[in-house]
Formats: sequence, structure tokens, C-alpha cells
Amino acid sequence: MNILLFGKGGQVGWELQRSLSVLGTVTALDFDSTDHCGDFSNPAGVAETVRALRPDVIVNAAAHTAVDKAESEADFARTLNATTPGAIAQEAAKLGAWLVHYSTDYVFDGSGSRPWVETDAPAPLSVYGRTKLEGEQLIAQSGAKHLILRTSWVYAARGGNFAKTMLRLAQERERLTVIDDQWGAPTGADLLADVTAHAIRHLQKHPEDAGLYHLVAAGETNWNEYAKFVLATAAKHPVGEKIVAKEVAPVPTSAFPTPAVRPHNSRLDTSKLRSTFGLTLPHWQAGVARMLTEIL
Repeated sequence: MNILLFGKGGQVGWELQRSLSVLGTVTALDFDSTDHCGDFSNPAGVAETVRALRPDVIVNAAAHTAVDKAESEADFARTLNATTPGAIAQEAAKLGAWLVHYSTDYVFDGSGSRPWVETDAPAPLSVYGRTKLEGEQLIAQSGAKHLILRTSWVYAARGGNFAKTMLRLAQERERLTVIDDQWGAPTGADLLADVTAHAIRHLQKHPEDAGLYHLVAAGETNWNEYAKFVLATAAKHPVGEKIVAKEVAPVPTSAFPTPAVRPHNSRLDTSKLRSTFGLTLPHWQAGVARMLTEIL
């Protein structure tokens, strides 16, 4: 199996290089690759890459994920999140190749407290959410065999993440203020990558299971409780001696105004994914604890 991976330098892309390697030959590209165009600001160049390499499977982990910045550069975000994925889908359809693409809970308006299911009506609140939804729609309309995985609150040991920020601030301040009215499930890039590889193998035998799925770790939390878990886990390691924070105070989203509106309810129902692919998803605390063990 020949696999073409876009976005190899991101958190999910980095893990995909590992998980996909057991399935076949992986050509991994990023925006600055020189052999072939992996620059998503150049839809025609990326489409030419697909035509030249003729992969059996395309996995797209590239995206404009700077949520606040997208508000001031909507055209650029649309190119990266919608136009180029749409161009890839058109080429995948011509080749008969599979396309795996990642989307987000930001396609919903974040209302209520019930976990979102795949059939719920999207109503994005931000440029990021709107462009990611358009990317989903262009892929679905292309006729390409596809798997779209919506996820949320993604982290990895590599690169920056919420846990690292909390650990740094906890060594500088005695009192932290962290939002407690946004709910979701922290989801590891490694989990996304491993499930992707499992799903690709499954779809080779069961192409009828193509389509849209929600994929997040099990359980739910808010950012405040997430921060407390990070600090409690870190306290069991040597770095715990450096922590001076004595309080993680809860505050509403309104305490931290941002250009992009954040959804309050980022819960995603994974029942469809678990039943279709025969998976048990680990609790979010297990993944975060393992990541912390790695970085601490």
C-alpha cells in the first residue's frame, strides 16, 4: 500500500508517520518539502503531487489550526482548510484512492451539554469552524472514498500544549485562573494516529463503512479540572518540588476574551466509531498521564 501523508510536521502528522508505517510505504510531506509540493497554500501544487505519486491512501493532517488568527485571515484559512482538501479529494476520486481527513468539534455551536453525534446540524461560531466544515463538505461532495474524523482538544508530548503551559505557570504563580465552563475530552495525537491506522486497515475490507466519525478519548472534563489533574500528576514527579501554585481558580470563558468564539460544549459522541471499528477508547486521564510521564 502506498500512503501519502500531508502535514508530517504537526502533532498528529508526527504520530501518523509511526502508525502508518506498518501499513505500507509512506511518503510524508510538509509545507516546506522540496521533492513534492505539500504547501496547502498552493492547491494546484498539492493536486499535482497527488497525480504524480498516485497513492492508494491519502492522509491529510495539514490544516490552519490557529483559531484566533483565522479570524483576521479568513481567505488563507479557507484555502488551507477547505480549498486544498477539496482539490485533494477531487484527485483522490479520479485515482480511486482513499482520503482520510481530520475535522473538529468547532463545526458545532457548542450549545447544550449532550455529546454531539455525527448527524447533528453543524452551526460553526468561528472562521476556523466554518472553513473546517466547508472542507468536510467538499470532500463528501467529491465522490472520493473518504474517512473524516472529527476530534477536539488535541495534545501531544511533542510541541506546545495546555499541560506544558500549566506546568510552566504553576512554577511562576501561586494562583492560576483556568476556565471551567468549556467541556470536552483531551485527546492524544498518538490515539488519533493509532485509530487512523486501524480504520484504514478495516476500510480495505469494509469500504461500506466509509464516512464521518467522531473520535475523542473517553470521559469528559473542563479546562480547570484538566489543569488540576496535570498539576496533581506532576506533584508525583521531581518537578513537583518546583510548583508554587496553591490554587487553580475557576473562571468563566468571558474572563479571557479571544477573537474567535469558543464552543462551551465540545463533547463528541464516539458510539458510531466504536461500534463500526470494534474499538474501546481509553479514558482521557490515561493518555494525559502517559504524556506527562514522557515530558516529565
